[in-house]
Amino acid sequence: MMDEIKDEIKGEIRKGIREELQKDWEKEKKRNPHCDADSWWEERRMGMKVFLGVLMGIGFLILGFLFGWVVMLLWNWLMPDIFGLGEVTYWQAWGLLILSSILFKGFPSGNGGDGGKRGDRRRKKELRKMMDSESVFPDRPDITKESPEPGKN
Repeated sequence: MMDEIKDEIKGEIRKGIREELQKDWEKEKKRNPHCDADSWWEERRMGMKVFLGVLMGIGFLILGFLFGWVVMLLWNWLMPDIFGLGEVTYWQAWGLLILSSILFKGFPSGNGGDGGKRGDRRRKKELRKMMDSESVFPDRPDITKESPEPGKN
């Protein structure tokens, strides 16, 4: 009896949320007809896209440099005192990162080179299907079952 009441309350709450979100979505569509998930990127000119790509590339290089540097600093701070090991250089720290990646994550498998993540992909796909069946946006035309991230704008 209590479970039935809880389910009924949940259903009413979901219905109310669905209606409110649908109303908000319709208002936004009237105000901005080009409002969809990809409009931000598509509205940019080619020069801006190239600039953002270069900026992101530089950012990834800086993060990569910092990641190796942090590993080197942590190793040189902890390992000589704790285990009596020698200090490492920046490139040796990167070698340790690669070695630990191989040891703890495993080699990429021969079937697609995904490193054994095929099971994760299958599980995520099944979760997406379940979420789509209980979607908060059942009447929105821009969100389909193939959408990778249905709630993002």
